[in-house]
Amino acid sequence: MSLHASVKVGVSWAGLLVFGCAGAAPNSATGSGGSPGSAGMTTITASGGSSSGGPGTGGSSPSSDSGGQSAAGGGDQSLGGSGDQGLTGGGQGGDVQGTGGQSASGGAPAAGGGNCAQAGVLDPTAAPGCNFDLSVWQLQEPIGGPGSPTTISSKQLTSGFKDTYFFTDPVDGAMSFWDPENGVTTPNSNFPRCELREMTASGPAANWLPAGTHTLTATLKVTQVPSHVAVGQIHIGSGTPASTKPLLELYYASNGDISLSVEKSPAGDNDTHSLGNVPLGTKWKYVISLSGHTISLTINDGTAQTFAMSPTFDKEGEYFKAGAYDQSAGGSSTVGAKVQFYSLQVFHGP
Repeated sequence: MSLHASVKVGVSWAGLLVFGCAGAAPNSATGSGGSPGSAGMTTITASGGSSSGGPGTGGSSPSSDSGGQSAAGGGDQSLGGSGDQGLTGGGQGGDVQGTGGQSASGGAPAAGGGNCAQAGVLDPTAAPGCNFDLSVWQLQEPIGGPGSPTTISSKQLTSGFKDTYFFTDPVDGAMSFWDPENGVTTPNSNFPRCELREMTASGPAANWLPAGTHTLTATLKVTQVPSHVAVGQIHIGSGTPASTKPLLELYYASNGDISLSVEKSPAGDNDTHSLGNVPLGTKWKYVISLSGHTISLTINDGTAQTFAMSPTFDKEGEYFKAGAYDQSAGGSSTVGAKVQFYSLQVFHGP
């Protein structure tokens, strides 16, 4: 599958809550749709250089999500995106074109957007939603009331949202997540987070079954972390039995160690597997894949390590998460985890 895109940029100031991308709104791509249940792909790609940008400064009390269910301080906020969008990302220039796919739950043919970054280039002056197509993601922020984190809808993200916790690195254009440890927590978590939660192309929250092949690919670097931070997850949504647990969490530690925690069942109890080491501040790549009952994890295009998924997850809906889910809590607004992303891809297929 080929994907080509030309992208316009917007203006961003880290630390301010502002909306809007300079120039025209992101254009949508066209493609040939498939039948409900066929494979669909969401791609967010761009390359960046090294970064010297420091972490964002902490603000009001952060918050976290609750087992995959969004909550919004001061009222409910939209889970949906702005239209059906599936194929996304920066390519070689020209119009965005591709073959539209379907989300795991079926629905309308996917149509891509994200006319925001030139061929593989991140613009340090653009909002994250102008460098990356975030039309199938919702942001869960480390602010809000106790047990009720603020969520930012796909529509808001693609319109150019940015603030102190979610912003563009002013040096290399990376999509940056700042998660101070003084955040409020939800009933099902002890830690705050600033994290993207997967949505569907048609708007509602993603909740795909494990059958088929599901892949999350990212290029990133961690520049600050007190202890360890989850940078990628497959999380349980709704299903049988009801659970607020993740299927797996990918952790990066302050000493550079990378590990994968895999739950033994929806009730909990996990095994942790060591995957390697990447020094703090170094860019690296991961590929998380679930195919049938096989979990595979690849670091920096090396040999995939595989682990078994328990059949007890067969009837659980799942979704991807990516960002900064710091595994420490405290009273500081300047101690926390900062994670920068340079590419992000989601694939669902048979």
